[in-house]
Amino acid sequence: MQSLALTALTVCGLDELDRHSGRGVTHILSILDPGWPEPAAFSAFDPHRRATFHFHDAIEPAPGVILPEKRDVEAILAFGRDAGDDLSHLLIHCHMGISRSTAAMLMILTQALPHEREDVIVDRLLEIRPQSWPNSRMVGLADEILGRDGRLSAEAGRIYAGHLSIRPELAETMRRLNREKEVELGLARKD
Repeated sequence: MQSLALTALTVCGLDELDRHSGRGVTHILSILDPGWPEPAAFSAFDPHRRATFHFHDAIEPAPGVILPEKRDVEAILAFGRDAGDDLSHLLIHCHMGISRSTAAMLMILTQALPHEREDVIVDRLLEIRPQSWPNSRMVGLADEILGRDGRLSAEAGRIYAGHLSIRPELAETMRRLNREKEVELGLARKD
């Protein structure tokens, strides 16, 4: 795979897809809710390689919720690893471009930069998508698969802490969304 440092990297939500159709996107990773149709916006894109995953943006089991599983994370990493030399612009999207897609970008960056420190990788993610709040379940699975010994998850906590320090009311919103673990990771990082 071509160096991701030399590749255009984009994270966005569904409502932003049409803005990227003329930007030379060569690879698209789509993460959609179960049963969600393929976005119509892709008909305006040049030919590209695409992988689509269907699971909910959740970190805890709940009735009717399909969680991201280890096999999903492995397949996302395989897509990143197998992109090939024709990768010049990778676009990853989910519904809002905040959680599942940023977790996927963080995983792919970590895989592509095996000797880089986690804080540097997280900083790169925040350059790409400042509003990132990566799905901690996906990050935790990637942390294990990539042998980061919990360091990647701990750095994701820094992202949560940054958002919570600016918008403390976000803690209650995330708790209502059954994302207590992420709030606690963020609060633990506040010094």
